[in-house]
Amino acid sequence: MPTVMRNAEFRFFFYSGDQSESPYVNVEGANSLAKFWLSPVRLEESNGFSRKHLAKVQRIVQENQQHFLTSWYNEV
Repeated sequence: MPTVMRNAEFRFFFYSGDQSESPYVNVEGANSLAKFWLSPVRLEESNGFSRKHLAKVQRIVQENQQHFLTSWYNEV
């Protein structure tokens, strides 16, 4: 599970070798997990995140979309 970015609250990662799906990033917070598709950025699933945190995470994913896509194609 390569970690592609961390900040104070969240870890952004994906599963290497997962070529059967479109590009996505998983986000882990304190007792929370979410999955965002990257093109276009949209929430796939979430468990444990409040709406406030999901909005924050989505904004971070959108701001770093190109970084995540580059990492996806270089790692997967």
